[in-house]
Amino acid sequence: MIRSLRVRLMLAAAVLALLFMLALLPALQKAFSLALQESIEQRLASDVTTLISAARIENNELMMPVLLPDERFNLPDSRLLGYIYDRQGNLVWRSRATANENINYQPRYDGRGNEFARIRQDDGEEFFVYDVEVKLLGGKNAAFSIVALQPVREYQQTISGLREKLYLGFGAALLVLLLLLWAGLTWGLRSLRQMSVELDQVESGAREGLSGEHPRELLRLTRSLNRLLHSEREQRGRYRDSLGDLAHSLKTPLAVLQGVSESMAQRPEEREQARGLQSQIERMSQQIDYQLQRASLRKSGLVRHQVQLRPLVESLCGTLAKVYRDKTVQVDFAMADDARVPMEQGALLEMLGNLLENAWRLCLGQVRVSLVQDGAELELCVEDDGPGVPADQRERILQRGERLDRQNPGQGIGLAVVKDIIDSYDAHLTLTDSPLGGAAFRIRFLVD
Repeated sequence: MIRSLRVRLMLAAAVLALLFMLALLPALQKAFSLALQESIEQRLASDVTTLISAARIENNELMMPVLLPDERFNLPDSRLLGYIYDRQGNLVWRSRATANENINYQPRYDGRGNEFARIRQDDGEEFFVYDVEVKLLGGKNAAFSIVALQPVREYQQTISGLREKLYLGFGAALLVLLLLLWAGLTWGLRSLRQMSVELDQVESGAREGLSGEHPRELLRLTRSLNRLLHSEREQRGRYRDSLGDLAHSLKTPLAVLQGVSESMAQRPEEREQARGLQSQIERMSQQIDYQLQRASLRKSGLVRHQVQLRPLVESLCGTLAKVYRDKTVQVDFAMADDARVPMEQGALLEMLGNLLENAWRLCLGQVRVSLVQDGAELELCVEDDGPGVPADQRERILQRGERLDRQNPGQGIGLAVVKDIIDSYDAHLTLTDSPLGGAAFRIRFLVD
């Protein structure tokens, strides 16, 4: 499928221009053919007039000079032939140019005066014929058909030459037309290209909206897009504020319940109930955090973010090194210093935070973070040298509440949050074995 608007318009214009020229060619050839035949008719009529002016009647007999004023009648190889027939159709005179010709023509003496026709001989050769009925010659009664003939092959050669020139001329005209159309479309679509550049700048965060410097046909579209961008920013701000208010309002009653459970735990007879209550409070807290993270870390519509990866990973690793101060972990960075990931910073921080925390907690002493671009795909990979994940358990641990590590506290929502974030960016997560010996979490993004 052709995705370029300019190419589509060019193809449509080229097809229409070609169809127009193909329809115009036969009409031009027909018009030229009729004009050429009319010219031949007028010329033959003039040649017949020459014969009539040279003829005279003596003693009721037709007399013609040996040499005619028009040299073409006198030359044996001439393409102009002259004949004179009486009323009964008998040939009474022929020009010298007809010496080697055997024309089978029967004139019509029917009172029509003159006739222009096209005849075909038995050998296939064709002639244009101009036949004039004469009743008076030099003031004396006469009854003759004076005929001038010309071979059609000259006419056919002229038409054939014209056809070749028309094809060449129309081909050159079509090429010039297509070049002009391409230049015109390039100039005409310049505004769309400028709009595309501005949209790229909006996506990259370089500008907040589209400018008003566009043709009036596009202004309605640009205004609509600007309203959409503004509405999206406002909605996203209100959404985040509401989520913050919700988190704050829920933390207070949960803190009260936590205090109640701790008071209950001081009484031996209620210790069991307190443990159950604390477990449910912890579960509610983590579920609230999960739902808030899931709702707030969606990518934002038209705006496409690009976050520099290495500084963020180094910051997370520094934090994890303090948390796991009793564990020495070597972190390898396989990425360019200016490598970027097409995600919002908060979403990327949450995703990598969960993946690196898992890798740090389960590794033996080595973690690797890499970013590699392969064609239209960008792959971010977090690996460790820990125990890894059995192949039959890889799908299960990505589900909410599922965990393989039962020795550490938690509800198993970290990887579920990671998967939700990745899905929201139309990326793809796969869990494989790492060359380091542990698990490898690979996230693939499609890049433009």
